This record gives sequence, structure tokens and C-alpha cells, in this order.
Amino acid sequence: MNTVMLLGFVAGTLTTIAFLPQLFKTWKSRSAKDISLEWLITFTTGILLWLIYGFCIASTPVILANGVTLVLTSVILFFKLKFD
Repeated sequence: MNTVMLLGFVAGTLTTIAFLPQLFKTWKSRSAKDISLEWLITFTTGILLWLIYGFCIASTPVILANGVTLVLTSVILFFKLKFD
């Protein structure tokens, strides 16, 4: 593994785990009223496009980070629609 790929894995890991506190807070409080639905839909769509891009360029760090982030943001979106 080269330095650039390692950098990609570290960056992807940090930006992906950044969503865990919000996910846990939303799940625990059963409320997502403070999360903008428009932001969440836009962000989730952007993550999906990054994932597709990752497959197009065959970049493992981009694919893994955005695949996991897509799952996390999709769960938050589900909670937003369910709890609000």
C-alpha cells in the first residue's frame, strides 16, 4: 500500500465515522427534527455519486468510505422520515 492510498483510507475513515455520533443521537432520542431533510437528501445523493465515481476509477478507499457513509446517511434519512 502506497502513501497516497493510506491517506485515502485515513481520510475516508475519519469522514465516515464522523456520522456515527449523529446516527446514535438520532436513534437514542428518536428525533431528527434538527436535521434538514433537504441537506440530508442532497448529501446522500452526493455520496451515492462519489460511490459510483469510486467504482469508475477503481479506487478502493473511495468505494469503501462512500459505501459505508451511504449506509450511515441512509439510516439517518430513514430515521428522519420515520421519526418526523
